[in-house]
Amino acid sequence: MSKPTEPTTGIRARGVVDVKMLELLVCPLTYGPLEFDAKTEELISKRANLAYPVRDGIPIMLVSEARELPDKV
Repeated sequence: MSKPTEPTTGIRARGVVDVKMLELLVCPLTYGPLEFDAKTEELISKRANLAYPVRDGIPIMLVSEARELPDKV
């Protein structure tokens, strides 16, 4: 009898973003670099002052889904 296997491909743990994918992604508004904030699970664009959500390890790169960051004091 064969042992059942657990489906692990395509499943990502919370707070995990593929580093190679992050290196390829840019802000869709400014084409600038992004930084991953593990605490909020967002990709931060400092140039655009926006935070793009990461849901289930998938970056949502839509400006309409991004959260505006508070102005720096």
